[in-house]
Amino acid sequence: MASLEKKSFSRPDERRTPPNTTMETVRFGDRAVARITYQPGWRWTTDIKPTAGSDLCQVNHFLYVLSGRTHVVMADGTEIDLEPGDVATVPAGHDGWVVGDVPCVFLDFGGVAPSK
Repeated sequence: MASLEKKSFSRPDERRTPPNTTMETVRFGDRAVARITYQPGWRWTTDIKPTAGSDLCQVNHFLYVLSGRTHVVMADGTEIDLEPGDVATVPAGHDGWVVGDVPCVFLDFGGVAPSK
């Protein structure tokens, strides 16, 4: 029989803080949810690319935006704006940046990269 399990982002299983980013992850077996906060001025190619080893983000995301706004551009030039209340899939091969002066916070249900 399955058992109940509860975790909190106030005590995540993992916390990473790349430049202008806070990523808190809770794990349940092979499932994970990350709460990611990008500060105003954050951009993937500026803040993450130097340590990621690729020109664009190579993680597939399935996310729900809680607050703030982010603009995403795919390698083929396709663009999308994400704002509070949006649920989106963002495939690997993208750049993104925060729009405006409010941190962008979202829950990522499918793009939790493994720890290095």
